[in-house]
Amino acid sequence: MADLKSDISRASDISEILKALSHPIRLMLVAQLRDGEANVSELAERLDVPQSLASQQLRILRMADLVDFSRKDGFAVYRITQPRLAELLHCLEGCRSGSN
Repeated sequence: MADLKSDISRASDISEILKALSHPIRLMLVAQLRDGEANVSELAERLDVPQSLASQQLRILRMADLVDFSRKDGFAVYRITQPRLAELLHCLEGCRSGSN
């Protein structure tokens, strides 16, 4: 794996991941999905946001290859595609935990 300190391509790839996560609803969607697959209706209800907003944010996460979906019983069921994304969220959650 390329060294982030000296590889602009690697830094650019990671920057794109961070951009895709840089919206509160997208972060919350990924946090929901780390517990398992869910469809848009379920995610929208859990986050108390309109389904259209959840769909829009999931599309951005799909374009960044962070989530994907499959069809089950006529519904698009979303899942995280990057296994280490859950670890990243866990790390980020600790960044502002109140202890400096």
